[in-house]
Amino acid sequence: MSRSAPAPALVADGRYTPPAPSRELTVVSADGARLHAEVHGPENAPPVVLSHGWTCSTAFWAAQIRDLAADHRVIAYDQRGHGRSPASSACTTRALADDLEAVLAETLAPGEKALIVGHSMGGMTIMAAATRPRFREHAAAVLLCSTGSSGLVEESRVVPMRAGRVRTWLTERILGSRAPLGPVTPVAKSILKYATMGAGSAPHMVEACARIVHACPRGARHTWAGVLAALDLDHGVRELHAPTAVVHGASDRLTPPVHARALVAALPQCVGLTELTGVGHMSPIEAPDLVTGRIRELVTTYVTEHGSTPAQLKEGA
Repeated sequence: MSRSAPAPALVADGRYTPPAPSRELTVVSADGARLHAEVHGPENAPPVVLSHGWTCSTAFWAAQIRDLAADHRVIAYDQRGHGRSPASSACTTRALADDLEAVLAETLAPGEKALIVGHSMGGMTIMAAATRPRFREHAAAVLLCSTGSSGLVEESRVVPMRAGRVRTWLTERILGSRAPLGPVTPVAKSILKYATMGAGSAPHMVEACARIVHACPRGARHTWAGVLAALDLDHGVRELHAPTAVVHGASDRLTPPVHARALVAALPQCVGLTELTGVGHMSPIEAPDLVTGRIRELVTTYVTEHGSTPAQLKEGA
C-alpha cells in the first residue's frame, strides 16, 4: 500500500512566512467538527476575523497578520479539511456558516463587533452565514475579496475557451480532479500562476501560493470543488446587511470581475468596490499592502468608531 507524499513545507522566510500566534485554540462546530484557530495581536485591540478560501489555510493571510497584529486582534482559522482542521463528512455551505459562527462565539465577547474578511470560499462562508443571529451580532462590517455567489464554474476563465457547455464541463473536471498536485516544481508553479494569479506576480508570491495550495489534502480539494460547482448563495448576498466592501483582481480567472459587479449590485449596503489592476485571484498575496490598507480603513470606520473593546464590554456588563 503506497503512502501519500508529505505536504510541502510553507515558505520559511519573508512576509509570507506564517507568524507565531499569541494563542491557538480548537473550536468545535455545531456538528462536532474541530477547527484550528489562531489569535494574533493584543487582546484588547479591535478585532479582525479572517476566513480563507478553497485549498488554502491560515498561512494564506501571513502578510495581513504580520501587519495588522501590531494594533489589531487578528483571528484566523482553518476551514474544515484545510490546514490543521481535520476533514469532515459534512461539506456544505451550511457547515461553512456553522464553522464561522463557532469561531465568532469562541473568540469574541458577547456583543463585540469585528470586521469579518473572506477570500474566495471564505467570502462564500460569509454569504452563507449572512442570516445567522451570531454573525449579525458580531459583524460590524465585511470585506469580500475575490469571490462570487453563484455560477463559479460557468464564469471561470481557467480554461482558455469560449464560454459554453464544453468549457464548463472541462473546468468542473479540472478543478474537481482527484489527482494529487505533487511536489512544488517550476512547472507546477507555472500552472498555478496561470490559473490563479496575475501575469506580473513576483516569483516569491507564486512560491508562497504554491506551497499553501499543494499542502491542501486532495480529498478536501475534490470535495469542496464539488460544493463550489453547485454554489448558489445569491440570497445570502441580498441578506448581508452589514456595510460590505468588495475587492477583486482585474485579471482573476477563477472568479472574474463579473462576480464583483454582481455582488455590488445585490448588496444592501455596499461601501465600495476596489479593482486591482494586474492582480489575479490570490489578491491578499498579490497585493498585500492594498488589501491590508482596505482592512485598516474599514476597521477605523466601522469597528473602532462604532464598536467596543472586550474591556469596555466587560465594564459595561
